[in-house]
Amino acid sequence: MTPGKKRLNYSYYPGCSLHASGREYDISTRALFKALNVGLKEVPDWFCCGATPAHNVDELLSLSLCAKNLSLAEQVEGDLAVACAACFSRLKTTQHHLKEDEEKRKQVETAIAGPAALDKPVKHILEILAREFGLSKLEESVKKPLLGLKVASYYGCLLTRPPEVPELDDCEDPSIMEDILRALGAEPVKWSHRMECCGANFTLSRPGVVLKLSNAILESARLAGADCIMVACPLCHGNLDIRQKEIKDAYGAPDSTLFGNIFGSELQQGAPKDQRDLPVFYITQLAALAMGVPSGNLGFESVITDPKPLLREKQLL
Repeated sequence: MTPGKKRLNYSYYPGCSLHASGREYDISTRALFKALNVGLKEVPDWFCCGATPAHNVDELLSLSLCAKNLSLAEQVEGDLAVACAACFSRLKTTQHHLKEDEEKRKQVETAIAGPAALDKPVKHILEILAREFGLSKLEESVKKPLLGLKVASYYGCLLTRPPEVPELDDCEDPSIMEDILRALGAEPVKWSHRMECCGANFTLSRPGVVLKLSNAILESARLAGADCIMVACPLCHGNLDIRQKEIKDAYGAPDSTLFGNIFGSELQQGAPKDQRDLPVFYITQLAALAMGVPSGNLGFESVITDPKPLLREKQLL
């Protein structure tokens, strides 16, 4: 650490998914921050923020869940670091709504028996890495550059939308993921579906919709020449990683109505589908790997689509 420069320290809200189905996201986040010498202290007694169904059922409950978690985060030094895009969205949405509506704020403060922490800064780990730690310092910290790895950065629905809530990046043409990838030595690819929905909210109720949407995302990344996809959301990771076999069984060839106008005549003529597996990484897994964190500490064994053959091919293991 530079003499005289204060160490970065954050409170940390992991959320439910990172302690369950997305545990490798939590593991790699902690490993990355440790490698960068950035403090990360979990919020005591945190609980579910209500994402994604609560706000569709009971607005007061949804706002109160997030407000109480923000209040708990006040007990820990530093801005609140959040890894899950859904948690990030709901916490930021709560602050935005309660600042705009005094009556709702009073109702929520009655429900949680205390003040709502509307001024507690909530930061997604992407902005911590790119802006607060800094891209130049991140690049200097790299011990194993991700050279030759072509990555499709997948933003999904929630990281940048609606623009007045997350305020993370340009809501239609963000670049924060690609900027981080370049600092890590990887090659971000240009592709059509980086902002499209994977259907996460329909995972149980409309699985057919999820397969169709996720298939479109995976095919777009393949056709753009990506070796893998990088995400910052455990719900997106679940759909794009776990469902690849189902998607292969359901779709024998690309849908020309989805891709023909984008990728040209070869696809319109019925080019055979590329059936290769496409590993899906969390941003923290790739970043930690570039920082020299051993691959065995990053949760690669927990995913369905094994990334290790690709990493060996690129001489990153």
